[in-house]
Amino acid sequence: MDHYEYTELLKTLTIKMQNITDVVRPTEINSRLDEISDLENSDGFWIDVTNAGIVQKEKTQLERRLNKYTRTYNILGDAVDLYEMAKEENDEETIQSLFDDAPKLENEVKLMEVEVLLSGEHDAHNAIVTIHPGAGGTESQDWASMLLRMYTRWAERHDFTVEMLDYQSGEEAGIKDAAILIKGINVYGYLKNENGIHRLVRISPYDSAAKRHTSFTSVLVSPELDDDISVDIEDRDIRIDTYRASGAGGQHVNKTESAIRITHIPTGIVVQCQNDRSQHKNKATAFKMLKSRIYDLELAKQKAAVDGVEKSENGWGHQIRSYVLAPYQQVKDTRSGIPYSNISTILDGDIDEMIEGVLIALNRKDDD
Repeated sequence: MDHYEYTELLKTLTIKMQNITDVVRPTEINSRLDEISDLENSDGFWIDVTNAGIVQKEKTQLERRLNKYTRTYNILGDAVDLYEMAKEENDEETIQSLFDDAPKLENEVKLMEVEVLLSGEHDAHNAIVTIHPGAGGTESQDWASMLLRMYTRWAERHDFTVEMLDYQSGEEAGIKDAAILIKGINVYGYLKNENGIHRLVRISPYDSAAKRHTSFTSVLVSPELDDDISVDIEDRDIRIDTYRASGAGGQHVNKTESAIRITHIPTGIVVQCQNDRSQHKNKATAFKMLKSRIYDLELAKQKAAVDGVEKSENGWGHQIRSYVLAPYQQVKDTRSGIPYSNISTILDGDIDEMIEGVLIALNRKDDD
């Protein structure tokens, strides 16, 4: 990198930072934090535990966003000031150090750009991820288990907490169904665009003729909703079934009918939970899953009506992303159009770059 390239980079990053500032509005955040501080010191604020909890959650999110913004703003500002001083003093060592750190500086601003994109109503929430194989038997079920591992590994890379809500093993391999709850900041914001059909092309390990197979699996991501969000579910609209839990788990597995399946008749949504040995706890969790799915479905319907998009089938031509293991190796998302060759690390949970590419691409589409 030379002086011209670094100067142009600083100009570009400064413009991006100004755009970020316009969205983040740090002055407004500080004003709101002052208001919250006054509320906390007011009489009776802590008596209303529910309201206090809501305000505290807002405070935490605002402080987190402001801290990340301030850090990025200062890092960029320090780089600009240091570069100007180093040029004036002909300090080539410092200038070269700035050149070497340019990719890190660019990445810092990019991460802040992504942070700005995660400003939706529920982006900061935990996420419920449901994985269901399409037609194809063992092939699709095995592919579903690979995706389950990918998202679990992604969560582990970020030190998020993962809870298995439902796990239905396939007859020979893989899974028939699975649902996990991933807990962490902005989990739903990151994973919301994983909603859709994921296509795999590979030489089948279950085919003695070593032929190439194509498999499909659907991924459904919905936010774990706060208790203050109301979703009406009528008793007459649901059917509740109990069954014996299966798969890896605690001592209750295959001994008691502790697992719960709830079918929402008007929408056809089916949720299952066998996470706990208590039927009552599984039922409560299943209702929470159903509430999130119904709420997310209504949001999707509204967006589809605006975009003119119909619901996708779990099969050919409807995938949002293709993972090709043979005859070449490549992962490509239909929305960003960006190809990735590091498929082994992607399947091991290294999907941040891919997720960020989709977030940026969809934001540009919305701007257009």
